[in-house]
Amino acid sequence: MNAQKNIMAKRYLGSTAIEIAEGIYWVGFYDKLSGLHCNPYLIVDGDEAVVIDSGSRPDFPIIMMKILQTGIAPAAINALIYQHYDPDLCGNVANFEDIIDRKDLIIISDGRNNMFIRHYSISSNLVSLHAINHCFMFSSGRELRFFNTPYAHSAGSFVTFDTKTGVLFTSDLFGSFGATWDVFQNLSPECRKCVTYTQCPEGRTYCPLPDILRFHKEIMPSGLALQYAIEQIEKIPATILAPQHGSVFSNQDDIAFLCSVLKSLKNVGIDGVIALHQDCQTHVSNPKMPGPVM
Repeated sequence: MNAQKNIMAKRYLGSTAIEIAEGIYWVGFYDKLSGLHCNPYLIVDGDEAVVIDSGSRPDFPIIMMKILQTGIAPAAINALIYQHYDPDLCGNVANFEDIIDRKDLIIISDGRNNMFIRHYSISSNLVSLHAINHCFMFSSGRELRFFNTPYAHSAGSFVTFDTKTGVLFTSDLFGSFGATWDVFQNLSPECRKCVTYTQCPEGRTYCPLPDILRFHKEIMPSGLALQYAIEQIEKIPATILAPQHGSVFSNQDDIAFLCSVLKSLKNVGIDGVIALHQDCQTHVSNPKMPGPVM
């Protein structure tokens, strides 16, 4: 199923939204130049809609075009959800406000994010997770639940769980760098046995794991923050992981494997800086020892 969806995504990557679960659409695009693919998502429930991590200002025309292709009018969007405050995911807030043109439009985020998001926003009401008891409900009763993942990578970071489909929008968690990319990613059983990720035993020309691990080492502030975030995610009955960067994962074995690998990842963020510094100091005090690997 994912292979068929990937063929569709590649064929229409520049112009069409991709449905990743019932009523949930990927409305991003393949950014060949940056090597960092941003994934805004649209959730449609009856005549209501919500956008998660709507994207940057330069990307707004492409994103809005894909939203319109789903048949949803901008005025149907009654909430924008931002899982942290970086400009690549909320730089186009003012554009969305203008085209939605609703006085009751709300922006939902953690209170620690809202103090920054307010600098992007012009007119919307900023609502904190705490104020809505970490839950947003559509008129149908469908719920989006929010779980804090502090310092993964900002203090107010969180993930969003759609109780209807089991999709977990993971923000930066499970994200990836890389110019080789698909909307959907599947790992083989051999991937889950591999320990080096440098030479594929199946002869594949590209392994996604080094890019996923490098992303977390560079974006997450520490191993403890990453471990805590993954432990929170393991408590959520997610069937699909939809990160802000990288690819969507829907295989349960892949999800469990990625959680295990990321939870034990070393040299994350400041941990790697300290480890390198300690290696350098050891080499200075004992020149005969091999130097640190850069």
